[in-house]
Amino acid sequence: MKDVTLGDLTRPYPISADDIAAFRRRGHVLIRELATAEELTTSYRAIAQGVERLSSAQAPLAERDTYAKAFLQVMNLWRHDADISAYVHAPRFAGVAAALLGVERVRIYHDQALFKEPGGGITPWHQDAMYWPLDGSQCVTMWMPLCDITPDMGALTFADGSHLAGPLSDIHISDASQAHFDNLLADGAYPLSSPLPMSAGDATFHSGWTVHKASGNTSDRLRPVMTVIWFADGLRVQEPANTAQANDLQQWLPGLAPGELAATDVNRVVT
Repeated sequence: MKDVTLGDLTRPYPISADDIAAFRRRGHVLIRELATAEELTTSYRAIAQGVERLSSAQAPLAERDTYAKAFLQVMNLWRHDADISAYVHAPRFAGVAAALLGVERVRIYHDQALFKEPGGGITPWHQDAMYWPLDGSQCVTMWMPLCDITPDMGALTFADGSHLAGPLSDIHISDASQAHFDNLLADGAYPLSSPLPMSAGDATFHSGWTVHKASGNTSDRLRPVMTVIWFADGLRVQEPANTAQANDLQQWLPGLAPGELAATDVNRVVT
């Protein structure tokens, strides 16, 4: 199989009006065959090598807290490898993100590899935008498995329509966030989607405020997932609402202050 280059992923994906409408109504959508297994070959190898090289040494699963049991996590891998950069900055992926948000251009916020080990625990309920000093309604996350996965490997569950409520918690991903959202979702106001099998190169896209979780990995196989987060070009930095957002401002929007355009050398425009 050939190596992946940026040119391989420049061909637009023909996202449908129905998919766009579903995303805006439910806060998430599953896009099938966004990339082919062939296109992922080099990317998967490079991402896996990056996770192995850059992830912090981990204690045995039984000795970790809930967050650490959820996955091996490495961010902004694109800065370490040209093949990963080609993947993260692929116009095909960004084009879908822009169409879902209804904007002409999007910027990279950061990427995030999330490798859930066999026996890995749940990823508790949370809202991504709780961590971001940006308008979460104008941000979108792509979640793409790099191999075929089944629900028992740690697939996502979403709370339909929860993105329309905006911020519902400022609790970090933890047992506490799981309990908070279990209680909030108990009345059925936000129907829960069913986790689905996904093939390598399928992807879900969800809004910054969509409440979601992942099950534990009860299989004997690794669940390798790559995520990319974009925001609408033209957003301005918001005043951090919590310590997590203050930390993100320093890390992912370096040198910027509240009120300034969210645009730095590491937040490239991708179209």
